[in-house]
Amino acid sequence: MKKHDLRKEYKNLYSASAKKPVLLDVPPFNFLMIDGTGDPNTSQAFKQAVGTLYSISYTLKFACKKEMEVDYPVMALEGLWWMDDMREFSLDRQGDWKWTVMIMQPEFVPKLMVLKTIKQVRKKSEMKDFPKVRLERFKEGRCAQILHVGPYSTEGPTIARLHEFIAAAGCQLRGKHHEIYLGDPRRSAPEKLRTILRQPAA
Repeated sequence: MKKHDLRKEYKNLYSASAKKPVLLDVPPFNFLMIDGTGDPNTSQAFKQAVGTLYSISYTLKFACKKEMEVDYPVMALEGLWWMDDMREFSLDRQGDWKWTVMIMQPEFVPKLMVLKTIKQVRKKSEMKDFPKVRLERFKEGRCAQILHVGPYSTEGPTIARLHEFIAAAGCQLRGKHHEIYLGDPRRSAPEKLRTILRQPAA
């Protein structure tokens, strides 16, 4: 059986230092995505979206092992966060946030297999309203990123450091605030959470 260690292959994109931000170029990847709005701490839709993405991703992984004899690790959960006016984006207004949660999928997985797996998981789901899942190619290009260790509620100073670094590099913020959750955020203690904060920069 062939094995692809995607975490090692894209180590520079899925690991970061908490000491100093870095600039890097992020190529396009295929993602399973679900959109929503509202406070992720209280939104049932957000909870269902995260569970759905994990369910599809693991079902797809096992399908690849069985049908293609290829194994790979399920990649980290990621989130895009924004408001229509990003000048108003803050931790104090989480109820007004818009979000996209997503998990990257390997390039070698056929699109038809992904769509088949989504239908399979939807058929077995007990949810009344199954989330609208899509497969989308997403490219960010030039970005800055840094690691935040600790609760999501304490990200403010780390985000500020990241934005200051971008300004010092002669760049401007663009796009959406991006977070990559190393490990399963549903099972980690708040003080042990490790989150890559990524911000597109131009």
